[in-house]
Amino acid sequence: MPRYGKKAGEKVEEAMRERKRGTLKSGRSGKKVTSKKQAIAIGLAEARREGGKVPAKKGSKKGSKKGSKKGSTKKRSTKKRSTKKGSTKKGSTKKRSSKEVTQTALTNSSPGFIPGGRRTNANGVN
Repeated sequence: MPRYGKKAGEKVEEAMRERKRGTLKSGRSGKKVTSKKQAIAIGLAEARREGGKVPAKKGSKKGSKKGSKKGSTKKRSTKKRSTKKGSTKKGSTKKRSSKEVTQTALTNSSPGFIPGGRRTNANGVN
């Protein structure tokens, strides 16, 4: 059973002829095509667009997500990872209430500091 249809062959032939004459242009940039491979690709793309029998592009599957290839599952190492239990304390990660935060700010701040307000001098006068 043939892989390519009659229309595909005709389109590729036409593209090759245009390339020889120097009239074949690439689609996006509009530059002159000089490569045989590029001419064949353009011919096949045109045939595909017009519904000819042409296999799908290599590496492009409609609806598939970028980077997800069938059968390319990454092997994971079976090495055991040890985890430390107990003495893994990192500072104080406990959430504190706003009252506790305000209380701490008041006890640790300078005498002229008012939380949420403006700074005053030592006498409490601006």
